[in-house]
Amino acid sequence: MRIELKRLDDAFHFEAMSETGNVAHMDAGENIGGSNKGVRPMQMLLIGLGGCSAIDIVLILKKQKQIIEDFTISIDGEREEGKEPSLWKTVQIHFKLKGQIDIEKAERAVQLSMEKYCSVSKTLEIAGAKINYIVSVNEKS
Repeated sequence: MRIELKRLDDAFHFEAMSETGNVAHMDAGENIGGSNKGVRPMQMLLIGLGGCSAIDIVLILKKQKQIIEDFTISIDGEREEGKEPSLWKTVQIHFKLKGQIDIEKAERAVQLSMEKYCSVSKTLEIAGAKINYIVSVNEKS
């Protein structure tokens, strides 16, 4: 796996490109001279967590013949205060699925992703983050 980063301005705006040509923009906050033209690197970790688990969950539910009509994920994180580096301390994830989905199967798919398959969740846990999650199917938890 290879990622290339290219600086796009005289401050902190970078374009990251994967080996397959997909692009993501990163930038710093205005408080340190950035211009908010992209996601901050620590936010990118939470995006990676959501994407990693989402792919696992969709794969598992498709194998179980569940019909997913909509799938959104909300992630809230809290970083350590007064430390450098300031790592993720807690992460709360809400998986929201809609469709013809058995809630027990959805809960099990999320559990398998978070506890077994998602490399990003394991990476964050090893770094000390406490990850909690809830699952809703058709607005029911």
